Amino acid sequence: MNKNSVKMKKEVVLITGASSGIGKATAILLYENDFVVYAAARRLDRMKDLEKLGVNILSMDVTDDKSLIEGVDQVIKKEGHIDVLVNNAGYGSYGALEDVAIAEAKRQFEVNIFGLARLTQLVLPFMRKQKSGRIINISSIGGKFGEPLGVWYHATKYAVEGLSDSLRPELKPFGIETIIVQPGAINTEWGGISFESMEKASGKTAYAPLVKLNEPMYRRMIEKQEGSDPLVIAKVILKAIKSKRPKTRYAAGKLAKISLFTRSILSDRCFDWMMDKVRKMG
Repeated sequence: MNKNSVKMKKEVVLITGASSGIGKATAILLYENDFVVYAAARRLDRMKDLEKLGVNILSMDVTDDKSLIEGVDQVIKKEGHIDVLVNNAGYGSYGALEDVAIAEAKRQFEVNIFGLARLTQLVLPFMRKQKSGRIINISSIGGKFGEPLGVWYHATKYAVEGLSDSLRPELKPFGIETIIVQPGAINTEWGGISFESMEKASGKTAYAPLVKLNEPMYRRMIEKQEGSDPLVIAKVILKAIKSKRPKTRYAAGKLAKISLFTRSILSDRCFDWMMDKVRKMG
């Protein structure tokens, strides 16, 4: 390349939920692969290590519209474009339907689906203008099947799947790809937060025996870190960004592919029976 050649712009990536787990691992990996990375989360103090590395950090609350607008404006003012949005922010609110307050159910949807949708709305005008872009929505294998005491979490992940499947053909004419990533069991804060909410909501109600039945599985996830490293998902996201023709869905992490395959071939009642046996095995 001669000195007069125009230097190609680096791709700009905005990642939500980047203060830990999958989001942080993705921010680091993409930065190491020469992307301009904006890591967004509510907890700036937990992203100081990213900032020292060279990643741009943003204070962003996906339930606060002003925060989302200001975050996107900051990226555009500095970079002039956004090429990839990784909608990763989310958490698991668990407990029986009967026990979980509707206010908490609404918050679960605000974080896991409406925040994702609103941020996507904000970046799309810029992607349409440049006639390119990728929206990567972090769903879950739990977006394809449910489990007791996880009604609201699974409802949001089913919603992410449906939203993404509708958005994909909607954005295709503008050169924008919509991609779903479905993590399996991953070693993050998710398990601890989910079980804590399960115990709080249903640990002393009629559903307490079901909470007790679930406890060994969650304890192993939390204490023994039996899931996959978040880097597994970060690598899938990198692959989805770099691919000329990305898949519409990527499933990765412990038990992801086998769980989805099993769900696809079993009837509802057979799958429920199998999952019940797994829980009873501890």
